[in-house]
Amino acid sequence: MEPYRPRRSVLYVPASNDKALAKIAQLSCDAVIIDLEDAVAPADKIAARDKLAGIFADRPARRCEMVVRVNALASDWGADDLLAASKFEPDGILLSKVATPRDILEVGDVLDDNFAPDSVKLWAMIETPRALLNIGAIAELGRDPASRLNCFVAGTNDLAKDTGVLATPDRRYLVPWLMQMVLAARAGGLDMLDGVADDFRDLDAFARECAEAAAMGFDGKTLIHPAQVQAANRAFAPSPEAIAEARLVKEAFSLAENAGKGVIALNGRMVERLHLAQAEKLLAKAAAIGA
Repeated sequence: MEPYRPRRSVLYVPASNDKALAKIAQLSCDAVIIDLEDAVAPADKIAARDKLAGIFADRPARRCEMVVRVNALASDWGADDLLAASKFEPDGILLSKVATPRDILEVGDVLDDNFAPDSVKLWAMIETPRALLNIGAIAELGRDPASRLNCFVAGTNDLAKDTGVLATPDRRYLVPWLMQMVLAARAGGLDMLDGVADDFRDLDAFARECAEAAAMGFDGKTLIHPAQVQAANRAFAPSPEAIAEARLVKEAFSLAENAGKGVIALNGRMVERLHLAQAEKLLAKAAAIGA
């Protein structure tokens, strides 16, 4: 089983923005996505791709995850983006405009053919109506390690654009689809990251959106500005009360008299083995973030 990696705060950093790239080592986010897609103008895409060598040569000592978002494989840049990214062995490659399981499988074949190590995982943007319609089948690939699929990322801006749904501040019309993403991710054993909040100046609204996403079951949130990192880290971290409760559950099941039991009584309530699994996952998360 792979060690737990927190993904509370995942910051997009344009590969064309030298100033932003220089700040990566000082950031407290759990992961960065070096973006070759939406954040890079068409005229700058080849130059941005060429910067990957320097970016990964200077990978910060603080080992946050580093992921590369490539352009859609059907675009003029996607295939070359994929080959370039795989050469530098990032922690993950984020695929844009995923529509079917075949999109994941074909990229996995390319990585295998180019001898990319198994540690290079695939992340998938869920940002199109086709992706939502096929999300169950796509998520099922997460159960097969050979697929490399590891994480879903909600592309809420593109989804709103492609469907014409009204993107209200409270996201009321997007929530059913967001919950569908979480459900599919859990079925496939994948992490699920919420989409970006475009107004990075309104940190109160951003904190509320993070809290709602955490309540919906998201593992973390994608960000567009370093000012959003701390609020995301707080929202997606387990509370002291939840950590204490998880420790109680783990300790109770470790007692000799509870060995082999599927259900026990703890402080007047029934606790099952599934609660133990949840507690162990929460404690692993707390340990990973130093909580």
